[in-house]
Amino acid sequence: MYFGLLIAFVPLCLGYLITFKNQRWITKINKTLSWMVYFILFLMGSELAHLDNLQDNLQTILFYAGVLFICTFGGNFIFLMLFDIFLPWQTSDTKQDIGSRFKMILESLRVCIALILGFIAGLIPLFIWQYNEDITKIVLVFLLLLVGIQLRSNNISLKQILLSKVGIATTIIVIISTFLGGIIAALIFNQPIRVGLAMSSGFGWYSLSGLLMTEAHGAIIGSATFLNDILRELCAIILIPSLIKRYKLTALGLCGATSMDFTLPMLQKGAGIMIVPSAIVQGFLLTLIMPIFMTLFNYGYFF
Repeated sequence: MYFGLLIAFVPLCLGYLITFKNQRWITKINKTLSWMVYFILFLMGSELAHLDNLQDNLQTILFYAGVLFICTFGGNFIFLMLFDIFLPWQTSDTKQDIGSRFKMILESLRVCIALILGFIAGLIPLFIWQYNEDITKIVLVFLLLLVGIQLRSNNISLKQILLSKVGIATTIIVIISTFLGGIIAALIFNQPIRVGLAMSSGFGWYSLSGLLMTEAHGAIIGSATFLNDILRELCAIILIPSLIKRYKLTALGLCGATSMDFTLPMLQKGAGIMIVPSAIVQGFLLTLIMPIFMTLFNYGYFF
């Protein structure tokens, strides 16, 4: 139990203490993280291949992912939309084209391809698969260390976070509505509430959420959590152009942790430069607290 807690906290905190001022090193870290995401999903796919009663388990995974997504993403949408209607946020408009949604969707689907390739490779009887769990832990530690460094490289001070009232507000709404959805999903799954809360607390960070949940609860729960978070990213990409002009808070909140990186260009093109600080703060906060909440829920510190 304590090892699971330390494996999430210590590398992230150590990474956050490391500062790189050289932009070339920061670029290398970002590229390394991108490739690690694909490797992690490859490992998850190989674990899926070793499940017993694979067909029945795949149905369970799709059911869990579908219900979890409807409860969490739907909850986010309702709460954020109400916030947007009663307290609309006005920013300077821009005439920039919002870009190709199709291209961004294809980029998101690459992670699914990595998962499928891992599954195919897992069907081949290789001795390396017996060390899958150990390899996963090593990759997890390295990933969190680099994420900590990446967060520090954004140079976000406590003052900047406190000044971004919009970023804090959307973060709180996303957390509360997501956890409510997770509780409802847990009741539907007939799982402990803490499992539903852990599954819901990925906030769109699909690579790490799937890995942490697989470590704690096995490939079925881990894969369902991954699919839920990748669906969040895909749906955010699809909905941003339709929502960003009139419902900026909703468009921002639905992006979850990805508002700091992957979906940030779309948000900026649609709502102007004024949305960028709030998007970065929201993504920063959700990225920071995601492994904390998920680990605490997984190891029974709540409920």
